[in-house]
Order: sequence, then C-alpha cells, then structure tokens
Amino acid sequence: MIGTMKIGCFPYDTTRQLFESSSVETAATLPEIFDRVVRGEFDVAELGLTFYLRLLEEGMPYVALPIFPNRVFRHSCVFVNTRSGIAGPGDLTGRTIGEFGTYGQDSGVWAKGILMDEYGFKPETNRWVIGGLEHPSAPFGFIPHPHPDAVDVTPAGLGKTLNDMLATGEIDALFSANVPQCVLDGHPDVARLFPDFVARERDYHRRTGIFPIMHTIVARRDLLRDDPGLARRVYTMFEAAKDAAAERYRRGRRLYQVQTMLPWTNALVDETLDEFGEDWWPYGISANRSTLDTYLRYHYEQGLSSRRWQIEEIFAPELLGT
Repeated sequence: MIGTMKIGCFPYDTTRQLFESSSVETAATLPEIFDRVVRGEFDVAELGLTFYLRLLEEGMPYVALPIFPNRVFRHSCVFVNTRSGIAGPGDLTGRTIGEFGTYGQDSGVWAKGILMDEYGFKPETNRWVIGGLEHPSAPFGFIPHPHPDAVDVTPAGLGKTLNDMLATGEIDALFSANVPQCVLDGHPDVARLFPDFVARERDYHRRTGIFPIMHTIVARRDLLRDDPGLARRVYTMFEAAKDAAAERYRRGRRLYQVQTMLPWTNALVDETLDEFGEDWWPYGISANRSTLDTYLRYHYEQGLSSRRWQIEEIFAPELLGT
C-alpha cells in the first residue's frame, strides 16, 4: 500500500532515496509542506514538532511516527544587531526579538529552552515580533498561536521583513531556522549571539546527549487503523533511506568525500563518527527519549502546550518499542 500513498517531505540526505517514487512530493519551503499537511493533502508527511503538538490539541487526524528527518543544533540560530549592545545571553533581557511565522517555531523552542536552562533567559521579559524573514508575511494562518499572557507577541508591521528589521536595528535579535540574508551578505551590524557556536554545540551534546529534533513524520490515523502493519512499513522505508545516505558518507571516507565540493568533509565525517557512533542520526524512541522529553518540557514551559505531553501519547503505539 505504501506505493499508492501520497507522501510529502523535504529532499534531505535522509529522504532523497524516497524520491525515486513518484508518490513522494516536496515544496519550495517547509511551511508549504506543513500547510498542505494541515489541509489533509498527504497520507504521510513531514511536520514540525510544534506544528504537530499545537494541532494535536485540536484533534488532528494524524499521528507521529518516530522518524526525524530534520535535526539541527540551535546555538547557531540566534542573531543580534551588534549596535544593540548584546554581547552575551544575559544582554537579551528586555529586548525586541523577531521570529519567523509564529512565536515558538521548532528552532525557537530549542533556542529559548537552551537559553532558559543554561543562561537563565526569560522570554516574558522580551517583546516578540512575528513576520516573514525575507518577504513580508503575516503569522502562519494554518496553526494556532498560543503563548503565555505575560509574553508580548505582535506581528511585524505592514511591508516589513525580519531580515531588514534586524539589519536596521528595529529588532535587537532574531531567532531563525534560516540564516538571514543580511548575515549571508556580511552586514557589519549583524552577528551571531554565539560566534563560537560549533564549540558550544559540541560541548552541549557531550554534556546532555541531546541532538535537537525539529521535525517528525506523521501518518493518517485512519490508514494506520485500517492497516495495522503500515506504521512499521513506513518507519522501515524512511529508516532505509536514512541508512542509505549514511552509507554514502561511510563509503566516501575511502575517497576523501570527493563527491562533495566542501573541503575537509572527510575530517568532519570522521569526527562525527568518533563523537556520535555509527548511527549518528537515529530514529526510534529509545535512542531519542531524552531529546524528546526535553523538547516536550520546553514546549510546555514556554506556554505552547496546555499540558506537558508524554512521549507515549504523541507517537503511534505500535512504534513505541523502537
């Protein structure tokens, strides 16, 4: 039945093999995929964790499978206007901060949570501005936008982009899953909060064991109900695609990763294997329990869930043993 399903996801290394099937579709941006999921256009699809949890409270007709195609360390995703006087995490208090699409995108949930745990950050002390990153846009219209009453959240002004607002200093900082164009252009007044983010992210992983998860795969509940083996087959299909990508890197070590244009990719792969082990991108519950528990705690603490969800409540029961 998998061959007849309509599947939507982004073409990562972890999913590229799936695109050999004509039933797998993508879109120009991830929010477009998420929007189509909410409109019920897919049988199986990628969805951001916060989008899933927000919609789950409204009776979403999908259930998550413990497949995680998108994971990113997030010390790197906080950008600041250097003229604002922000030199470290403690300087974020009382600032105006931008966020793309919604208060609490998955990248923002992780960044806020890490800052709260490790640096005493308090989101309620800030003013949050929600808008488009490179193009003016309203907050996402396809999801709810919960946030605590004590947190000041407003949309960006008409015709404004978060990229331009950061460059001009209209916002002091930006929490962003994408690197804003002003950073790519080398704007002299914009920098990362943590210029040494790689060292900090490696230290964070060594101390906590957490490799932050952004997205999961969801499947229609009615399909899983009517076909009890379907969840396992979808899981196996995505895991095989991920393992095929990892194997390409392993084989590439012999050839110094000459299939890529990036110098020193071989050394990075060696370092990754040393630090993470052979399966550095695991699927399933057992290998990711601490990461998932932390995310669910962050989501609740930041007022994005009405209660703290448990892992056993949000994933397909037949895959809880993975």
